[in-house]
Amino acid sequence: MEPKKAKFSTWLRNSITARMLVVGFLLAVLLIPLEFVKGLITERSFRQQEVVREINDKWGNNVIFSGPILKVPYKTYKEEKVYIEKTKSFEIKTEEILNHAYIFPEILDIDSQANIAEEPLQRGIYESVVYTADMNIYGNFPEIDLSDKDIKPEDIIWDKISVLIKTSNLKGIRTTLALNLGNESLAMNPKYSQSYMNTVESDITTSYGIDKNDALSFQLNMKVNGSESLKFIPIGKQTRVTMKSNWNSPSFDGNYLPEKREVTDDGFIASWAVLQINRQFQQQFFNTLPDLLEFAFGANLIIPVDEYQKSERTAKYGFMVIGLTLLVFLLIQLVSKIYIHPFQYIMIGLALVMFYTLLISISEHSSFLKAYSISALAVLGLITLYSRAILNGFRFPLLICASLASLYGFIYVIIQLENYALLVGSIGLFAILAVIMFASRKIDWSNG
Repeated sequence: MEPKKAKFSTWLRNSITARMLVVGFLLAVLLIPLEFVKGLITERSFRQQEVVREINDKWGNNVIFSGPILKVPYKTYKEEKVYIEKTKSFEIKTEEILNHAYIFPEILDIDSQANIAEEPLQRGIYESVVYTADMNIYGNFPEIDLSDKDIKPEDIIWDKISVLIKTSNLKGIRTTLALNLGNESLAMNPKYSQSYMNTVESDITTSYGIDKNDALSFQLNMKVNGSESLKFIPIGKQTRVTMKSNWNSPSFDGNYLPEKREVTDDGFIASWAVLQINRQFQQQFFNTLPDLLEFAFGANLIIPVDEYQKSERTAKYGFMVIGLTLLVFLLIQLVSKIYIHPFQYIMIGLALVMFYTLLISISEHSSFLKAYSISALAVLGLITLYSRAILNGFRFPLLICASLASLYGFIYVIIQLENYALLVGSIGLFAILAVIMFASRKIDWSNG
């Protein structure tokens, strides 16, 4: 009588079901190192983001601009009835309270040109795309009229009016700010602020002053170092913004999209026009100036898909690559009656996992295309030579080489696509399924 161990070994070697179960189990085991590789890609990606943030923080972070804004001090009065013990009577005491009104421009025009640095800033193997923006801001303020709040002209402190400019990137400013208001040039000085938007302010000199009937024009030139994005808050009753750049892959973002845009290989030009009716805030605020960041608009000047994103997207297809490759070996085993040991399946699977570690390590020092090609060729050559050692002849190794090359080429095409990735991927998977069904149609499944 044949021992149970020998029976099990024979069933494991000859049964189609047993071999499928073994391959399925090995595939599940190979998902463990594949997950470690995905974790490595995520870790390196986070490290890149951390280094890029440090670089940008020293050069200049994203720029959000708001201004100029008139800050108008005025007096209000609070009357209080006070009982005087000495006279046994009530007296009216008036307390003078200082408040501020914030008045936005009637017209606000901004011409900006953001030039990407010719050489990205680098630290080690990581680099960041940065820019220098030249902005010309001009427009005019309306006549100062606070009568809507029952504030009389004589209660306005005319010789203490100042001008504010708010920006998210005070560190990146590379020119001395001087606001031309009417015929006067006003130096801007920073003011301490705990909010995200920093403030520079200039007092309007008493020698110039402001008359209640003045409608003041203004003009300001500003150069600022920034990164990632350039955005503006439409505080003008009529705001017009024009942006030019030599960056050829912008992402227009924010609460408003450009009316006109033109993107070429040499850069882009875009223009916006925002009216007061298009936004949900008024032209005057009293006592406090609210946070208007939600109304910002502009362009993101970023790399659309970096090497780590591509590597991560490639690794998501790892299960399919390993599964289909092991399935090809299983079909060859069933058709040719050649026995492939589970250890050999493991070696083939680990070689496929090595593709992703090679890809991420080489892509950190080279282009994604070169890294993908080198990694694919290395793994393709290794598995083809190894399959030549375990399979008879050249027919099956060449079949495996062609299948794996087609699979890697198909995945690379999907990675490059954005809008049609799902469509092409679905069609490709359908075609692969059809090929497998066709190749397995003559296998005798009765030997389960």
